[in-house]
Order: sequence, then C-alpha cells, then structure tokens
Amino acid sequence: MRLPRILSLGPEARMALGQIIGIMSDQVMSGAPTHWSIERLVELDVRLGIVPDGFDVGGLDADSTDDALEVTLGIDDAALLLDGMAFTEVASADLPWIDMVRWTSDFITSELRSPWTDQEWMGFAAESR
Repeated sequence: MRLPRILSLGPEARMALGQIIGIMSDQVMSGAPTHWSIERLVELDVRLGIVPDGFDVGGLDADSTDDALEVTLGIDDAALLLDGMAFTEVASADLPWIDMVRWTSDFITSELRSPWTDQEWMGFAAESR
C-alpha cells in the first residue's frame, strides 16, 4: 500500500465500490485480457468491509447513510478503483442509464482522488510507468 490514507466511507459508498470490484473480478474470471489481479481485488473488497452477498462485515446497517467505517486505502488502491470505474463507464456507454453512471463516476472519482495531492498523483503516475 502506497501513501495510505484513512477514508470514512458509508455503507452505500462501500457497496458501490464493491460493485466496481465485482465487475472487475468478473472480467478477470472470464479470462478477458486485463492487468487486474483477482487476489488484489478480493483483498480490497474485504478491506472495504463488503462480501459478495452484500453482508456488511463492518457491522453497519446497509440502509443507513449516517454510519461510516474508516477504511485505509493507498493511492494504489484508489488508482485501481478508478481504473475499474473507467472500465465500467466505457462498458456502459450504450446503456440507457449512462448519464447516471457518468454522474456516479465523477462523484466517486472526486472522492477517491481528494485524499492525495495533485503532486502525489503525478508522482504515483510517474512511478507506475
């Protein structure tokens, strides 16, 4: 984990990220060419406190928007989630609800990028090449 930060994420936010991880995992398991690791995706899903059946292992009520769980994410974790969101947005381009997908992607992108400075993101991008 690189440049870890503690983020406070409510159940709905964590479940939305869990959905993105699920879509990414489906791609890996289907044999589609991807650079994602199923082990890394599962580890991140567990860290977010959501398991595949939707049970919130963080002990929070999934219907409550007031409860939040502190989750430690690294800039590399955020980049992985952002990559999955970009894939999901492109894959959803022809669906009738693409505007909602884009709005959600924009919102989550700003939330996932904000704990790190632009300089940290540029440094991470340079190191990842």
